[in-house]
Amino acid sequence: MKSGTSLYLEFRLTAPSSAVSLNSSYTDENFPLPVVELLRAFGHDVLTAQEAGNANLRIPDEDVLAFAVSNERVVLTRNRGDFIQLHRLQVGHAGIIVCKQDDNFERQARRINEAISAEETLREKLIRVNRPQR
Repeated sequence: MKSGTSLYLEFRLTAPSSAVSLNSSYTDENFPLPVVELLRAFGHDVLTAQEAGNANLRIPDEDVLAFAVSNERVVLTRNRGDFIQLHRLQVGHAGIIVCKQDDNFERQARRINEAISAEETLREKLIRVNRPQR
């Protein structure tokens, strides 16, 4: 085993219990499934509203965030305006990632992966993933 690997494992084992896994997220019902599938291919644990039994129920955004908080998951959404506001109002969330609509699903998944990989933790952070300028 490489010495760098054992140091990494030691850090992971001693990380505080309040640390949120960077790869556990929850998508609202409008988030595109192809992006979810690509994120899973990158190794992320993504739970969709459909898989959680929360689709087509007109669940308010506050309750989407509450579900994510209770399950220690980062919210992944394209509903930027509402979730930016919720970020300001709700303390203690595991993180919120807001994305602009991008019909290039591979590019969007790659940009999300890059954005969260750059962060030590997502707890109580708002991450904005923008579409590249044209």
